[in-house]
Order: sequence, then C-alpha cells, then structure tokens
Amino acid sequence: MSTTEPHETSDDEQRGSGPSQDALLGPADIRELAAALGVRPTKQKGQNFVIDANTVRRIVRTAGVRPQDVVVEVGPGLGSLTLALLDAAAHVTAVEIDDVLAAALPATIEARMPQKAGSFALVHSDAMLVEELPGPAPTALVANLPYNVAVPVLLHMLERFPTIERTLVMVQSEVADRLAARPGNKVYGVPSVKANWYAEVKRAGAIGRNVFWPAPNVDSGLVSLVRRTEPVKTTAARADVFAVVDAAFAQRRKTLRAALAGWAGSAAAAEVALVAAGISPQARGEALTVEEFARIAENKPQGARA
Repeated sequence: MSTTEPHETSDDEQRGSGPSQDALLGPADIRELAAALGVRPTKQKGQNFVIDANTVRRIVRTAGVRPQDVVVEVGPGLGSLTLALLDAAAHVTAVEIDDVLAAALPATIEARMPQKAGSFALVHSDAMLVEELPGPAPTALVANLPYNVAVPVLLHMLERFPTIERTLVMVQSEVADRLAARPGNKVYGVPSVKANWYAEVKRAGAIGRNVFWPAPNVDSGLVSLVRRTEPVKTTAARADVFAVVDAAFAQRRKTLRAALAGWAGSAAAAEVALVAAGISPQARGEALTVEEFARIAENKPQGARA
C-alpha cells in the first residue's frame, strides 16, 4: 500500500467552514507541544501521534459525527483528533492514561478552541478500567487506538457503554482486517466474532504511515462499527457465547468436536452440543457466524465447566 493517502476536499473545506487550519494541529505544532512537555512517543504505550490535519478531518467525516453527538475518544494524545471532534460534535470526552498528556490536553483545547472548552471532559484513566463517563451518555466512539491494546479496549467500550451507536477506530491494518473479517476468511477469529456480537463491522479506509509521528512500521486502517439495532437472538449470556468463541479459536486447526472438548467436558459431550445446535462436529470455528456460536452456547452440556 502506498504510504500517502489521497485526500478528497470536502464541501465544507471548499467553503472554508469546519475547523480552521490554525485550530487544528499540524506537524510543527505537534513537535512543539511534545518538546514543551518533554514527551517522546514510546512503543511501550503504542504512541503514534497524528500530525496531518486532513487525516483528522477525514476521520471525523468518515465517522459521520453529527452536531448532536456525544463522542468518547480513547487515547487523545496531544489532541489532534480531539480538536476536530470538538468542532463537529456537541460534546467530547477523552480518556487518557498518560499523566503528562492528560494534564496538558485541557490547556491545548482552551488555547486552540476556547469556544468549545465547555464541551470537553477529560477522564485520566486506563480505558480498560473505565466503568462510567462524566456528562451525557456517549453516542459515538472515535479513536486512534494504540496497536497493542486496540481489540480489548474496543470490546470493553462497546460492552460497557451500550449507548454508543457508531464507532470508528483507527488501528493497525492487520487488526482492521481481523475485526472486519467474515466467516471463511483466513483471518476470521476471536476479534471478528466478538465485534460482530455488538455491531455490523466493515473496513472504512486505509491510512498511510506518513501522517503519524513517529511513522510506524505498519500500515493503519479505519474500521466502522454500527451497533446492531437488535441484539443477537439467543438465550445464552454474552459471557457464555464468548467462552465458546475463545475455546473454538484456541485450537483453530482442530474440528469443533476436538476444540470444544475442554469447554464441554469431553469430545463426546461437545459433539452432542454441536449436533443439538445444528452444527457439524467436523466444522471449524472459522466457518461459524456469531449466531451459530450462540446456538452452541445455548446447548452447553449440564455440568460442563463455566
């Protein structure tokens, strides 16, 4: 994939509306802020700051952020995407784990977009530990997620905040492929099934490496998740369905009869559950939809481990 992304000028940009170039952060602004804070992006924290204003405009546009939306952003960093989100939404709540970045972000908002400072809230926390958010309930999640924690953070936010209707995340291209994969695809797996439990998932574009500082050694992709209007129809609890998914893909080369033996108590018990669910014991997890995993969970043998 090319490391440069073509940018289509939106109608808003042609008219000169939307956030001004001065309000958004460019490469020089990012480096100046980082230097002032003594921040050096680290691989350990998965920090790659977006330095291209056109890219954050594109993300907000692709996310379909509306004037009435309450957006939660995970990992705002120095505020590149935050500023663009604030310009488009009614309210933005940013969740930041880094002490220095969390302390600096409100001042950046106040300095560059003072008219929106009252529409911004900061939660200084690990996103995986966030159980509630201040202010109105979020309707959208838009984030540049650190590559090393992208999937668990995404699933946690979708599970904890059912009011999130639309999500757009920027993740490593390989992770984007896994999230959006369909049954039968070689990269279809645990992230694919669990994401589909909550939402309709699809790839929403590619992002080149040159829009980040520092430039990562992998390409990135956008993933759109639109929450299901109706949940998966099942009598099984989410945790029970996810337990089947985890077991099926822990030994993905094995047939489900063998892979689910531990979950069911024995291979024979797994076969009984599979047959009752209308699924071939010789099938493999990569062939099943989330609804089929739910049917297996519904037929969990009595006495099988939790």
